[in-house]
Amino acid sequence: MIVIGLTGSIGMGKTDTARIFKRLGVPVFDSDAEVHRLTRSGGAALAAIKVAFPDTVNDGQLDRARLGEEIFANNAKRKTLENILHPMVRRAQRRFLFRWARRGACAALIDVPLLFESRLERFFDQVITVSAAPHIQRQRVLARPDMTEEKLERILNAQLPDLEKRKRADFVIDTGRGRGPVYCGARSLLRYWKTKRGGALRRWRRNRA
Repeated sequence: MIVIGLTGSIGMGKTDTARIFKRLGVPVFDSDAEVHRLTRSGGAALAAIKVAFPDTVNDGQLDRARLGEEIFANNAKRKTLENILHPMVRRAQRRFLFRWARRGACAALIDVPLLFESRLERFFDQVITVSAAPHIQRQRVLARPDMTEEKLERILNAQLPDLEKRKRADFVIDTGRGRGPVYCGARSLLRYWKTKRGGALRRWRRNRA
């Protein structure tokens, strides 16, 4: 089974691209959705977050906005949060991959927003970066509720530049031309993956972090 990493900066169309792959029959793991599951009321990560960031959890509910304010301004705090969440997310990703490998899937895709920033390339047979022109990216992101120019700049400064992600990727999908070209590109990649064998799954087996 080929293990694919899907990444891209904020507003580049990663979520829509993942949905297209899923419609084509590719199993997709949404890392952001897993983080939300872990941090919702009763989630497995909530107790550890409350210990590390006591002001962000009240009555069993995580104040995501407050937590975001704390970690954006402090690299050490962001690392603390990552040390809580990342091992849990990786375990869920591993379970997902081996489940689909047992089912005989030719490929499985993991959506990882900070794939390159976290130096995770070695865990994937191939990496796809989604990208769009800067003005399209800004337009998409600033249309989100509670988003500001200042907040967007903070997020972009914490992410690897889009140009660098494009250079490091095995494939780049341009999402700025609409869903039709994205669908055609995804379908072509799926046909290509069906002819290949992957070796990244062995690295997931060895790495238990």
